[in-house]
Amino acid sequence: MDYIPNTDGDREEMFSSVGVTSADSLFSDIPDDVRLKGRLDLPEAMSELEIKKHMAKLAGSNAEAEHYTYFIGGGVYDHYIPSAVAHITGLPEFYTAYTPYQPEVSQGTLQSIFEYQTMICSLTGMDVSNASMYDGASAMAEAGIMAAKIKSKGRLLVSRSVHPEYRRVLKTYTAGIGVEITEVDIEGGTTDMDDLKLKIKDGDALIVQNPDFFGCLEDMEAISSIVHEAGGLFIVVADPISLGVLKAPGEYGADIVCGEGQALGSPMNFGGPHLGFLATREKYMRQMPGRIVGQTEDDRGNTGYVLTLQTREQHIRRNKATSNICSNQALCALAATVYLSLMGKKGIAEVGEQCLAKSHYLAKRLEKAGFGLAFDRPFFKEFVIRTDMDVSRAIEQLAEQKMIAGIDLSRFYPEFAGCMMIAVTEKRTKQEMDELAAGLEGLR
Repeated sequence: MDYIPNTDGDREEMFSSVGVTSADSLFSDIPDDVRLKGRLDLPEAMSELEIKKHMAKLAGSNAEAEHYTYFIGGGVYDHYIPSAVAHITGLPEFYTAYTPYQPEVSQGTLQSIFEYQTMICSLTGMDVSNASMYDGASAMAEAGIMAAKIKSKGRLLVSRSVHPEYRRVLKTYTAGIGVEITEVDIEGGTTDMDDLKLKIKDGDALIVQNPDFFGCLEDMEAISSIVHEAGGLFIVVADPISLGVLKAPGEYGADIVCGEGQALGSPMNFGGPHLGFLATREKYMRQMPGRIVGQTEDDRGNTGYVLTLQTREQHIRRNKATSNICSNQALCALAATVYLSLMGKKGIAEVGEQCLAKSHYLAKRLEKAGFGLAFDRPFFKEFVIRTDMDVSRAIEQLAEQKMIAGIDLSRFYPEFAGCMMIAVTEKRTKQEMDELAAGLEGLR
C-alpha cells in the first residue's frame, strides 16, 4: 500500500511539466544494474491494531535499561532527573517549537533561554553565557577557536588529562584554520605542571578539565597563575554537578568555561542528544559563538526578550561570523533550566556531596578488596582502579550480571592497561556498590 498523497492526476500533471511520461523516466539515467527492480523485500501492510501488537513484541525483546546499574561515566552520567523535567519539556509549545528566528513571536522560548543563560553564569561564575552548544566536545572546540581569535595566536595548549574525545573534536575543528594544538603531558592523573611551564609561551591559551577525565581534581589556582603570568587565556572544561561543591571557575580566574550539561536533566540516551554550555567574561562576549538572548522593555514598559547577539553566518556576513554553528540545543537547555530551578543551590550542593561521599565509599571498599587506586589525587565522583585482569572482558562479564561497570582506560590511554575507570552518582546505593565490589572480586 502506498502512503504517497499525490493522486494519479497530480502525478500526470507533474510529469507533463518536466517532460517525462512516468516515474521510471525520472530515473532513466541510473544504470539498470544499480537500480532496484520490483518491490522491496518488506512484509505486507498491517492494520493499526496489528502494528501495535507487532511493535510491542519487538520492544519486549529489548533489555530494560532500568534493570541495569550504571557505574560508567567518561562524560555521560546516570544522575537522577525529577519527573517535572520531562513533564515541562514535553509541553507542545516547547517540544515542537523551532529556532526563534522571529523573536517577537517566540517570547516563551527566548525567556527560557535567558533563564538558562542566567543560571549557567551563576553556576560558572562567568559574566555571560550563550544560548547553548551541541555538546561538551563541540563547546570546548568552539572555546578553543574563540580563544585563538581573541589572542590572534595560532597555538592552543590542551592537557592530556582532558577528555580524549574532546581533544579529537578540537583537532577536527581547528584543522585547516591555522591553529596548532600542543598537548601538555600528565603526571599522576593530572596536568604535569613542569611540562606546562616548559611549553607555555606568551599569549597561549590553555584548556584544562576539572575534574579531569580520570576524575581527579586539578590544582586550578596554580594553573591559572601560570597561564595568566604568560599573558594567556585560561579555558576550563567543567562538570556542572561538581560546581555544587567546588569553587566556580570564575573564582580562580577562568576566562572561558565550557562543558557537557547532560547531567542537568537530560537522560544518558546512549550518548545524545546532549547539551554543551559555554560562558565567558563580558569583555570577550563579542567573540562568543552562537547566540545570546537579552532582556529588555517594550514601549509600554513590559518585559521582553530579544536575540541580543547573533554572531553566526546565518545572521551576519560570513567573514564577520565567530562560528558556523547553526543553532542551540534549546530543548536540552530547557531541561537544564527546569532541573536547576527545581534543585536550587542547596539541591545541587547535596547532589555533589552525595556523589563525593558515595564515590569515596566505593573506592575504599575496592581498596579493601585488593584493587588499588591508580592515582593518589583528590577526586570527585570518578576514580581509576588498577587490576590484574582483562578489563574489557571483566566489563562484559559484569554486564551479564546487570552492572555496567565502567570504562577500560587503555581504550584511550595505552599506558594504563589494566585500569578501570568507575563513576558513582547520587543514584547509587550502598547495596549496588557492594554488589559491584563483590562482582569484581569474583572475577579475580
